[in-house]
Amino acid sequence: MSAGTRAGTSGSAMPGDAVAVAVAVGESGPAEVQRPPAEVRYADELAALRAGDSDPRPPGWELSLRAARRFVIGDGSTGVSRKFVGNPSLVDRALVTLATSRGLMLVGEPGTAKSLLSELIAAAVSGVSTLTVQGGAATTEDQIKYGWNYALLVAEGPTPRSLVPAPMLRGMAEGRIVRFEEITRCPLEVQDSLLSLLSERVVAIPELPGDDGMVFARQGFNVIATANTRDRGVNEMSAALKRRFNFETVFPIPDLDTELALVEAEVTTLLRRSGVEPPPDRDVLEVLVGTFRELRAGAGTKGGAGPDRPSAVMSTAEAVSVAHAVGVRGWFLRGEPGSAADVVAALAGTAAKDSPEDLARLRRYLEQQVLRRRGPQWQALYDARHLLAG
Repeated sequence: MSAGTRAGTSGSAMPGDAVAVAVAVGESGPAEVQRPPAEVRYADELAALRAGDSDPRPPGWELSLRAARRFVIGDGSTGVSRKFVGNPSLVDRALVTLATSRGLMLVGEPGTAKSLLSELIAAAVSGVSTLTVQGGAATTEDQIKYGWNYALLVAEGPTPRSLVPAPMLRGMAEGRIVRFEEITRCPLEVQDSLLSLLSERVVAIPELPGDDGMVFARQGFNVIATANTRDRGVNEMSAALKRRFNFETVFPIPDLDTELALVEAEVTTLLRRSGVEPPPDRDVLEVLVGTFRELRAGAGTKGGAGPDRPSAVMSTAEAVSVAHAVGVRGWFLRGEPGSAADVVAALAGTAAKDSPEDLARLRRYLEQQVLRRRGPQWQALYDARHLLAG
């Protein structure tokens, strides 16, 4: 049995730390699992799409391009929920890229659902989204390709049985999509280990003799990588590696109503999982989302001199996190859904992080900009400005 065959049937991969925003999260999966992967959360939808999919499929794909598109952006006529809020043409281009021999690179600001999009696409195309490499300064090549069971290695030497396949080797052997999160946070030499994988579509294992020493990619294999625009310059990708990817930018949600609806749906699910009985207060959520959008755009002013945008990420994902904290705080401390005062109490940890300058910017926003807004919740936000920590 070749190494490629063994790689496709051994080991398991854990999902990466993909913090992203979804419109609706199903309740399927074991109760103790905090966040089941997309293929578990939406198993019924995927099964229905596969059963009714009569369109031609690229080799190795579980769904056709049109069915995969419906899974990601939703289809009300067939009961498929909308999971990604963004430009449908972006999803079209991403799927077309993956049907070719080029990898897909999703770039954008933190919290714009790049990881969610990669997870959904991998689940639609391969039926599995957990072949994931989480990039970072400590990521090594054996975490990408393969390692060894050292007890077996010492006892038997390098054999297919002692080989421990990593996500990239498994994806090639099984013909599945591999997700590479935060690729620009990896050292350059680790990034460049992908060059031969993406061009030659083969992994060489020099320690193994004969046919076992070469694992060729099966139909359906490809790579989706993500990178934050704020991380550019940390470990900039080489020109050679860039040529092997098509780049697509994922932008923030453009309008308030869409973002508010998304935050409300996601927070409602998170609160229910946290044991919070009442749904979130929509008026409080509107103030929260409006605050994030204004801070994201630099709505405050510094001495009237112009934009005063925090350096911290003010993404939709962060807004969901704050709204979740507001609901938990209100329910478990006072037995109510949460108020604008709870928003102020929770904001510092998101909008300020460890930056004194950002804390000052947030304080100026609450004192100068919120005062101009009309409505009882905006007034409550202004009245609670003294609760801002620091």
